[in-house]
Amino acid sequence: MRKILIFAAILLSIYGCSSTKELESSQKNNLQVNLDGMTNEKIQFELPKLEYSFDSLEPYIDKETMQIHYEKHHQGYLNKFNDALSKVDKKHKTVKDIMKNISIYPESVRNNGGGFYNHSLYWENLSPKSESPENLDIYKEISKKYGSFDNFKKEFSSLALSLFGSGWIWLSIDRNGEIFISITSNQDNPLMNISKQQGIPLLAIDVWEHAYYLKHQNKRGDYISSIWNIINWDVVNKRYLDFINSKK
Repeated sequence: MRKILIFAAILLSIYGCSSTKELESSQKNNLQVNLDGMTNEKIQFELPKLEYSFDSLEPYIDKETMQIHYEKHHQGYLNKFNDALSKVDKKHKTVKDIMKNISIYPESVRNNGGGFYNHSLYWENLSPKSESPENLDIYKEISKKYGSFDNFKKEFSSLALSLFGSGWIWLSIDRNGEIFISITSNQDNPLMNISKQQGIPLLAIDVWEHAYYLKHQNKRGDYISSIWNIINWDVVNKRYLDFINSKK
């Protein structure tokens, strides 16, 4: 009886080990298939998470505007962007690369991809804990370029008010390391290779009416004046330094 039990244990050990190896091999093969499949799947971007609550930017941007802007407008651009990408033979996998090569994409990708990318930058540019940028490198660069930081704010605000219809106002940096202010219509941005002035966005401010109408109605100037109180200059400075360091 004892010999039979020993013999059974040996058989179990042999075949059990074999089965385990087969299972591991099967799982490995399945994993490889899944990984290979991922490279052929349609790219699906996701809505970035806000780092603050909808009411935390009050009184400068009200809670209702924030919630509608983020959950309806931004989400809407994202949904249409993903849908548009599912219908084209994509050549780029990141939003930035798509923007840089936007001329090869259809209008649906340009409009909705721009809306998705621009708003993602916009949320990062805002903060309920905005602090003075005086000790930051970007402050020094802005003051050098425009004579003073106040002069920059005046020129930026004036250009924002001059934009006819809907669009965005930007502070960007070009390939030569020069910062510049520009405006774009609709959902275009300076990263797009169809822009008149091309560069890396540092500061993005939405001047579509949906960004301010509930609080300021048609008074775009009031919206622009108030938004200086909630700019996240640390983010602007980081984008600036990232570009400068990339050229070293």
